[in-house]
Amino acid sequence: MINVMRKTPANTRAAAKEESHERIVRAAARAIRRSGYDGTGVADIMKEAGLTHGAFYAHFKSREAMLAEAADRAGAESNAFAASVLAAAPPEQSLRALMHAYLSEEHLVSIETGCPVSALGSEMPRQAPEVRRAATNRIKEMIDLVARQSPDWGQPAAHERALVTVAAMVGTLMMARAVDDPALSQSLRHAVLNHFAPADK
Repeated sequence: MINVMRKTPANTRAAAKEESHERIVRAAARAIRRSGYDGTGVADIMKEAGLTHGAFYAHFKSREAMLAEAADRAGAESNAFAASVLAAAPPEQSLRALMHAYLSEEHLVSIETGCPVSALGSEMPRQAPEVRRAATNRIKEMIDLVARQSPDWGQPAAHERALVTVAAMVGTLMMARAVDDPALSQSLRHAVLNHFAPADK
C-alpha cells in the first residue's frame, strides 16, 4: 500500500508531462502548416498549448527537435486521413476517391490541418536534417499508401505510378494555393483530376 502511494504522484506527474507534450506537438503540427517552419516560434507554440515558454526545454532539447516531431505528427495525421478515404471507397475506386479528396476545395482552404507536404514542400530543403528525415519518412508512407491501391502492388511499375501520382497531387495543390486567381486554381485541380481520375472510370 505504501509503495502504491509513493508511485502515484510520480505517475501523475509523468502523465501530466505526457499530456503537455502532446498539446505542444499538436499545436506545432498545426502551426507549421499555417505559418511555415520559419514562422513558427517556440513562444507562440507554448502559448497556444497553454504552457509557459520556460517549460519548453523540459520537453525538447531544441526547436529543431520540436519541429521534427511536428513534421512527423502532421504527416501522420495527413496519412491517416488518406488511409480512411481509401478504406471507405470500393477498391477499384479508392485512388480516384483519394485524389478527389486531396484536390478538393475543402482541402485547398484547410492548410492548417491538411497535407504538410503541399503546405511546406518548398521550405524543406532549408530545414535541419532531423526535420527533413521525419518529413521524408511520412512522404514515403504516403507513396506506399498510393502504391498499395494498384493490383500489381509490390512491382516497380506500381511504385513508379505512385511516385507520379503523389507528385501530381502535391504539386497541383501547391500551385492551386499559390495563385491569386480562383478560376485558375480550380482549373489546375480539375485538369489533374480529369487526367488521373476521370469521373467515367
